[in-house]
Amino acid sequence: MTHRFGIIGYGGMAGYHHANSLKYEEFKDEFKYVAAYDINPERLELAEKKGLIAYKTAEELLADESIDTVLIATYNNFHHDYAIAAMRAGKNVICEKPVAMNAAELEEMIAVSKETGKVFTVHQNRRWDKDFNIVKKAYESGVLGDAYTFESRVHGANGAIFGWRRYKEMGGGMLLDWGVHMLDQLLFMFGDEKVVEVYAQFANVTVEEVDDYCKVILKFESGKSATVEVGTTCYQPLPRWFVSGSKGTLVVKNWECEGSILCSKNTETVWEPIVIQTVAGPTRTMAPRPKETMEEIPLPEADPHWTDYYHNVVAAIEGREELIVKPEQALRVLKVIDAAFACADGTGSIKVNI
Repeated sequence: MTHRFGIIGYGGMAGYHHANSLKYEEFKDEFKYVAAYDINPERLELAEKKGLIAYKTAEELLADESIDTVLIATYNNFHHDYAIAAMRAGKNVICEKPVAMNAAELEEMIAVSKETGKVFTVHQNRRWDKDFNIVKKAYESGVLGDAYTFESRVHGANGAIFGWRRYKEMGGGMLLDWGVHMLDQLLFMFGDEKVVEVYAQFANVTVEEVDDYCKVILKFESGKSATVEVGTTCYQPLPRWFVSGSKGTLVVKNWECEGSILCSKNTETVWEPIVIQTVAGPTRTMAPRPKETMEEIPLPEADPHWTDYYHNVVAAIEGREELIVKPEQALRVLKVIDAAFACADGTGSIKVNI
């Protein structure tokens, strides 16, 4: 059976979904995008040119009984209402991220999913990013020892954000745009480990209404910490990932996944009993380690592919697999984001149990 998918909101991201689905022959027996609705007549005209049925209203699309699944790719502030309407119309739902404006909205969406029995998931496609899978593989292998600090950063230098991302009403800003992906990656990697404290810092460097810089620091019940930082005016970016543990430190420098792991050899080191003169001044604590006690190893290999997301969604619709991206996982992310925004008044950190 080939599942028939419809799209509500045929903008840039929906066009990306549609175009990518046509690139892969492996999808042809699983699903096909067949229809779209958008408030912009030009986008509907484009949808028709791309071979889709162009519906003039969302209600018309949802009334099409041949469509079993709907992709919601509108502005963020419309996700809640369209997703609920689609599930109540008997459709499974794939929702673009962020799935909702806050945790309360998502709780309502999850309740309707349970009420209707429809599959409901979120397009957290960056779980399949190569850089993240390298970090996850290294962390789970134990090569870093007891990893205690994780730093995940996306730095740009354009000094601006564009379109709907500039407006609070539409769910704009960098925390909801990029931060939601980065938080999802970290919480997915750590499994059920509880977040017990959230600290957040926001800045408006070139945009007044929403954050164009954000930093969120999470403390977990084990004591490890994780930092997520997104900036649009960072002219010399820090590494994409920096992770340090008791036995080694990992650096992924960029999207090209350049970097390495520097490990401590299991060699007993005899430290000089006197203070050492270094460029930083007299110190023993921060003096360089002897080179023979260190080993540089390559980053682990990883070759994930986002097509696995769609394969899993179809398998979940057919009852053959559990969802990889579960709405309850997205709820944890939104609860962290809600806590981060609650820090915006300068109160510092918030104790949580997420």
